[in-house]
Amino acid sequence: MKAGIVPVTPLQQNCSLIWCTSTNRGALIDPGGDLDKLKAAVAKSGVELEKILITHGHMDHCGEAGVLAKELGLPIEGPHEADRFWISRLDEDGARYGMNSQVFEPDRWLEDGDTVTVGDLTLEVIHCPGHTPGHVVFFHRPSKFAVVGDVLFQGSIGRTDFPMGNHQDLIDAITKKLWPLGDDVTFIPGHGPTSTFGQERKTNAFVSDAALA
Repeated sequence: MKAGIVPVTPLQQNCSLIWCTSTNRGALIDPGGDLDKLKAAVAKSGVELEKILITHGHMDHCGEAGVLAKELGLPIEGPHEADRFWISRLDEDGARYGMNSQVFEPDRWLEDGDTVTVGDLTLEVIHCPGHTPGHVVFFHRPSKFAVVGDVLFQGSIGRTDFPMGNHQDLIDAITKKLWPLGDDVTFIPGHGPTSTFGQERKTNAFVSDAALA
């Protein structure tokens, strides 16, 4: 498995390109905007896209996912259906903030415990509500690698002051669902640099072991 990051939209959201090295087939996770930039990155990589994966329904993560899916003939998988609320607002949120954003219907809503495939890779789906009610994380166990969207960042956690956010749900998702995966898991967050769960357990101001003690 390999992965690359392409920051998109004025919010510098980390769109991840992941691919299976044995088949050269891949997926874009959270292609929220800047589609020309994303298509150029995929073309440069030589990866053959087979699907789009979505962590949650905020427009910087999925505002143009439906547009890209139609253009390239790709299915969309994710997020959890509890984020239908957010996806149904994409048109109005885009107009409000001056960003391209269109409502779409995923080909497959995801549940906790589901798996998604990319080439020969199998990623586990972990439902991690709090930032949004339907947020999911994608975890590749063999390589100890996760794409966590806006659940967790280097040094911080996702905002919970948006509609349907819940701070305690987010803390519970991180500590009860992500930490047990292991300190040696490397993750790509929705914004900013990568980190590991172990590093965040030591230093994160919100969810370190010391902060929660």
